Amino acid sequence: MAIMINEAEKIFSIHTKNSTYQMKVDAYGFLLHLYYGRRANGTADYLLTYADRGFSGNPYDVGQDRTYSLDVLPQEFPCRGNGDFRSPALDVKDENGVYGCDLRFTGYQLSKGKYRIPGLPAVYAEDDEAETLEITLADDTLQLEVCLFYGVLPALDIITRSVRIRNNGAKTIFLEKVLSACLDFVGGNFDLLTFYGRHAMERNVQRTAVTHTCQRIGSRRGTSSHQYNPLLFLATKDATEEHGACYAMSFVYSGGFQGEAERDQFNQTRMMLGLCEEQFSYPLPPDAVFYAPEVIMTYSGKGLAQVSQNLHHCIRHHVCRGHYRDITRPILVNSWEASYFNINGQTILDLAREAAGLGVEMLVMDDGWFGKRDDDNSGLGDWSVNEEKLGCSLKELVDNINALGLKFGIWFEPEMINEDSELYRAHPDWALAHPGRKPVRGRGQLVLDFSRREVVDAIFRQVCDILDQANIEYLKWDINRSICNVYTHGEKAQETVLYDYMLGLYDFLERLLARYPNLLIEGCSGGGGRFDAGMLYYTPQIWCSDNTDAIDRTKIQYGTSFGYPISTVGSHVSAVPNHQTGRSVSLKTRGIVAMAGTFGYELDFGRLSPEEKDEIRRQIAMYKKLAGLIQSGDYYRLSNPHTDEVAAWGIVSEDKEEVLISAVMLETHGNMPVSYIKVRGLSADSFYLDEMTQKVYSSNMLMESGLPVMAGLGAYQAFYWHLKKQV
Repeated sequence: MAIMINEAEKIFSIHTKNSTYQMKVDAYGFLLHLYYGRRANGTADYLLTYADRGFSGNPYDVGQDRTYSLDVLPQEFPCRGNGDFRSPALDVKDENGVYGCDLRFTGYQLSKGKYRIPGLPAVYAEDDEAETLEITLADDTLQLEVCLFYGVLPALDIITRSVRIRNNGAKTIFLEKVLSACLDFVGGNFDLLTFYGRHAMERNVQRTAVTHTCQRIGSRRGTSSHQYNPLLFLATKDATEEHGACYAMSFVYSGGFQGEAERDQFNQTRMMLGLCEEQFSYPLPPDAVFYAPEVIMTYSGKGLAQVSQNLHHCIRHHVCRGHYRDITRPILVNSWEASYFNINGQTILDLAREAAGLGVEMLVMDDGWFGKRDDDNSGLGDWSVNEEKLGCSLKELVDNINALGLKFGIWFEPEMINEDSELYRAHPDWALAHPGRKPVRGRGQLVLDFSRREVVDAIFRQVCDILDQANIEYLKWDINRSICNVYTHGEKAQETVLYDYMLGLYDFLERLLARYPNLLIEGCSGGGGRFDAGMLYYTPQIWCSDNTDAIDRTKIQYGTSFGYPISTVGSHVSAVPNHQTGRSVSLKTRGIVAMAGTFGYELDFGRLSPEEKDEIRRQIAMYKKLAGLIQSGDYYRLSNPHTDEVAAWGIVSEDKEEVLISAVMLETHGNMPVSYIKVRGLSADSFYLDEMTQKVYSSNMLMESGLPVMAGLGAYQAFYWHLKKQV
């Protein structure tokens, strides 16, 4: 059993392969956190200390014992109103405007398998792979019941957290703040790793000390956002890729969020993750139930790489779903950077013919194929094929592309609407906008109110009408603005719109996958503006960034790798000079960088020279040979492209039999020193053969001293080594 319960002491211990998580119900019914770290036996309640802390208040039922205060005790699910003045995970308000609650333990339940959350994405597992612990807390005055869910995947060192809140009273209660997971430490001198950015430069790594303040990241944008990713790492000061204690939280949700880290007045540390509390005041009428989205947690005492790999394994096998979860994704070419809006049936077919001759497996027709859509100021919401523009029906076009041996994919932006559209003219109230005010536009468009079922159903019918017309095997799902002017003309309460919007989106995607089980959906939000575990439940790959510049991508993909497996990372070779940066990089380098992902192309093959086309054929052959390793191997960050002269990464098969090492020189100087890339993850005391040079390397030497990288003339040179273990 992964979950052990000491009934006499009311201590709950959760054991995974390498970690232990422990909590205790104390004499007053409060659920206190005891321990999360290296796997251990015994009980950690000795860590709890009691002293008169002056201005730290005491619950009434402890009498005159001034040494007992929740302000200084580690808790599982801290709430406002019980004397804890740190940031709470739960804040509620009653009909009289009174804030606070007092949660006490009432019971628990154990079960085989992994809990599910109605309407929300979550980690899944077979019954023999997981266990679930439910701990119920209650506030008798409010008649509020809170159930804490713990899902345990022992083999992966994964613990998931979610919360169910039920109003058993006769009056409405308002949820003002709900965070799904809290980790309290009685001490700790930690660093916090967060992943910040902007459109076209997402998920830069920031490592800062957890200080005596409340450090908070999040998104108010209605999506998980380019600006911050819903991913937090807590690491000891000495933690590196290979050493030190590290904790991670990943939010399985695609809307607004907030993450917090706080060091209190007694040097205790609290980390939390959950829903954004701004524009959130969720009314819970009598008998109503609210579910908080899930947080994935993991711990490793072996550094950042292992924590990342724990998340990778969980997401790859227990979040991503569907036909394409475990198989190699098709190598595709997307029409966007080849022609932007200037497409027609002939240009698409010409691109497909060129692609087929190079070994590409799928053609994706991006924006511009529907309605009145020659730029981004019109047409969204009118999902009907513009046959006049294409010069044929969609079926004729797809049949012709299939006849070339290529699959066909298509771009949609279902959540958006232009004012210049037939849909808006018919239903202007379907767009989110404040009454009596002109709306804020983003990319010339407004946001459809997906909190309303009739809106979701209408767009769903339009999308299905398109997918039913032809053999469409891939859908690129895009969203190209943040959500502003949050106001619904429907029957929902205004404070519920952003959360209910996500439920509407997830419902749409769930129904779409049920109807088209073999459809590959790639998520996108101006690239990486909604790159999160929630979307990966429906879309097993996400366009990593609108920035396709190979050198910038080494940094973007580096940051992405902390939380997400490269099998989920949409990464393509694009034209030079690059359309986002103007930088020119060799086709070889662009290919090596793009292979750290799903791999494809974003350019017009007809403009390439014969030599460039030959290089593309070699790249495609190489990727097909290595795709299994790339998709399923363990990923290692071998340098930091933000600080090092070389960007390097490695992929090692789970059995350690096969290795791919890639490197890109980021700096070029006169008389350059040699860079040495220390390989990790190899089988110790073994030998590996380089398939290109036939040179045999000692694994111990590769891991201790590394591979030399000597830069010749020319900027941004790239290298790779494909090694196989020798018997």
